[in-house]
Amino acid sequence: MHSMRVAILGNAGSGKSTLARSMARPHRAPVLDLDTIFWAPGQIAQAREPARALQDLRAFCEASEHWVIEGCYASLVEAALAWTPRLIWLDPGTEACLAHCRARPWEPHKYASRAEQDRLLEPLLTWVAAYDERDGEMSRRGHRAVYDAYTGPKQHLTRVPALADGG
Repeated sequence: MHSMRVAILGNAGSGKSTLARSMARPHRAPVLDLDTIFWAPGQIAQAREPARALQDLRAFCEASEHWVIEGCYASLVEAALAWTPRLIWLDPGTEACLAHCRARPWEPHKYASRAEQDRLLEPLLTWVAAYDERDGEMSRRGHRAVYDAYTGPKQHLTRVPALADGG
């Protein structure tokens, strides 16, 4: 059997984590949420040294034949493309992303409490809504640039796939 490697790129709330878990499950593949290596542990919106994040990404990609990574960081996804994964740009539109963010359960790996996550919801929604206007690696333009440049297997999905497990 050939390796199953997938890199999922998209705006916050696009469904990346749900799709990643669904794709990884049948292969028992590890999933790397890029938030866990991009941000400094225990700190909100404090980026780590980029070289350290890249080092962690490389270690993850080299550790297993099957894996799924997901995140909104074009630079990290682009670095993972060296392993020739299937690239999925999950792009269901801003309204779908906002609705997913509002319905999101508590994410204990990102927030110390549900109250903290709820307190940061409005700034997150404002940020998600600016996907088309902002620049940089977490913007539509940044994601499109990585997607367009990649010559390996890729898909641009404009709706979240229906998943057999319902989530």
